[in-house]
Amino acid sequence: MKSTPFSRFHKSAGARMVPFAGYEMPVEFSGINDEHLTVREKVGVFDVSHMGEFMVSGKGSTEFLQYVTTNDVGLLYDGKVQYTCFPNGNGGIVDDFLIYRYTPEKYLLVVNAANIEKDWNWCVANAGKFGLEAGQDLVNISDEIAQLAVQGPLALKTISKLTSEDIADMGHYMFKTVELAGIKDVLLSTTGYTGAGGFEIYVKNMDADRLWNAIFEAGRKYGIKPIGLGARDTLRLEMGYALYGNDIDDNTSPIEAGLGWIVKFNKEFIDKELLMRQKQEGVTRRLSGFMMVDRGIPRQHYEVVDKSGNKIGEVTSGTMSPSLKKGIGMAYIKEGHWDEGAEIYIKVRDRQLKAKVTRPPFVGR
Repeated sequence: MKSTPFSRFHKSAGARMVPFAGYEMPVEFSGINDEHLTVREKVGVFDVSHMGEFMVSGKGSTEFLQYVTTNDVGLLYDGKVQYTCFPNGNGGIVDDFLIYRYTPEKYLLVVNAANIEKDWNWCVANAGKFGLEAGQDLVNISDEIAQLAVQGPLALKTISKLTSEDIADMGHYMFKTVELAGIKDVLLSTTGYTGAGGFEIYVKNMDADRLWNAIFEAGRKYGIKPIGLGARDTLRLEMGYALYGNDIDDNTSPIEAGLGWIVKFNKEFIDKELLMRQKQEGVTRRLSGFMMVDRGIPRQHYEVVDKSGNKIGEVTSGTMSPSLKKGIGMAYIKEGHWDEGAEIYIKVRDRQLKAKVTRPPFVGR
């Protein structure tokens, strides 16, 4: 079991630690609801050092990324980040991830922790077609990087204290290389997985302690707290963000998952013809959000049924929203039942609890 460079801070703060994607990670500190509301109302810090990072560089890097991803890498410019996915050749998704463009021949890929090895093997298997060599043009730097996500409406005030750079005007899905807390060459980005705004900060492992201490000192007056995986999940679910392994996987297509907006057909890429056919002809199921009408907490794998009890889908993610105090979730639902406002029922034990199809986000950004 791996640990992150911040593990000792989590343990000293009394975190409940759990195994996650091969790492020992904090699931909660002060409690999921308290941590959730801290991020929505103030500022919280997530350790996301378990995420994977690959550098892609050299001639052929743009062409390679265009081929192995669904989104249009040509839309990127220096300092811009893009959300995309690897199609797997059978209509499914190898992983969803972020691409950072430094230059037209230098990119950073940030992939999901549980998929690092799978993603790396997928990239290596396709890189040679574009003249890219693993270990030289394609480099896995995952074990060298520590990453914190500082999220919430007071994140900007907190991080601004630590750098002389102007970061207030950074747009959504942008990044800069800055000096922060006296640490040089820090990658600072504005992506996030909470809908509460904020930054992701990438440093070398050797700078992890300095970064942690500086952020918590800077945010002390704003009520800053460490946040665990539990609240990370409730926060992303309130926004309707897909989680790999729950809502998307090797057996779900981006069209079915409502990710058609990251599939661009103005280029050649893996699964282009298959996904174009789905786009044109439609799909028989679709990932949809829902909100409980009856009181109850939906959970992954609960059946979704119609009024007569016929199965029409399955819950992929569900929780009790700390912001709304209502059950919310996402589910793959059969055609004819996914229109917004449609009544559906979630089977909880032997009961059918009423819910309504609701388009995320469930709360405002």
